[in-house]
Amino acid sequence: MNTQRAQEIAASPIMANVTYNGERIYIEQVDEQSGTALIHPLHAPNNKQRVAVSSLQEH
Repeated sequence: MNTQRAQEIAASPIMANVTYNGERIYIEQVDEQSGTALIHPLHAPNNKQRVAVSSLQEH
């Protein structure tokens, strides 16, 4: 995924089907300069991590 699409998903009120390492996640915010996103698994909102946007998959 690219940073522009990740930002669109993060800003959208509609839940997109996005995964990280095969697990469905929610994108909280995107840092365009570093190419990373702050995410958490859908089942664990307190388990936040920053990952490369390129490692996210939209289905």
